[in-house]
Amino acid sequence: MSAKSPMLTLNNGLEMPVLGLGVLDRSAREQTAGAVQCAIANGYRLIDTAAAYGNERQVGEGLRGSRVDRSEMFITTKLWMTGYGYEPALRAFDSSRRKLGLDYVDLYLLHWPMPSDFEATVAAYRAAEKLLADRKVRAIGVSNFSSAHLNTLIDRADVTPAVNQVQVHPYFIQQELRETNSRLGIATSHGRRSAAAFEALAPRATRPTHLRTRPLPNLPRNTARPRHRWCFVGTWITGS
Repeated sequence: MSAKSPMLTLNNGLEMPVLGLGVLDRSAREQTAGAVQCAIANGYRLIDTAAAYGNERQVGEGLRGSRVDRSEMFITTKLWMTGYGYEPALRAFDSSRRKLGLDYVDLYLLHWPMPSDFEATVAAYRAAEKLLADRKVRAIGVSNFSSAHLNTLIDRADVTPAVNQVQVHPYFIQQELRETNSRLGIATSHGRRSAAAFEALAPRATRPTHLRTRPLPNLPRNTARPRHRWCFVGTWITGS
């Protein structure tokens, strides 16, 4: 990436890079630090990890090895469901922060809603609100929340999520959910899981209507290029 990523202003005024590196690859944990350093050397400033990825420590190593000033970086991590509840969430955050080796995290997300115990989900989000008030995080949000989950959470929260990270790609556009996010002032983000559905484009006859009406001729072998272009046109955040 030769140029600096465009920035998106979140609902609390914080600027977040539109393009970043997602590190969900449990089979290559030993390569994570090097991948982070390489990404930063090539201009990436957003790194997206999670407690469940099991590589927060390696991400921290990559950040320190890059020698880029902390203030230039935007770090996202996520709380796994085993840490839901108020006190457990605070402890889980401290664990993530220590593994990353950071004084603060830029964006802290609840990784999934837990419909079987939404009380614990709400309590975890209230803990995230405290972390925000204590300036241990700069923004808070959610991941994989449906419109119904968002509405239920917001009814009981003091702070509207800044981000909802969900699966979005040209074969799964989630129009209704993205419209809900927009109406509520929540940025739509998607991670690297979304790449898989776009890596091997299907024959034209099997493409969704919104793709068939706009052919994509002469696609480069690196299909991340048209996928990233699609994301930039859609003005949401992507982790490649």
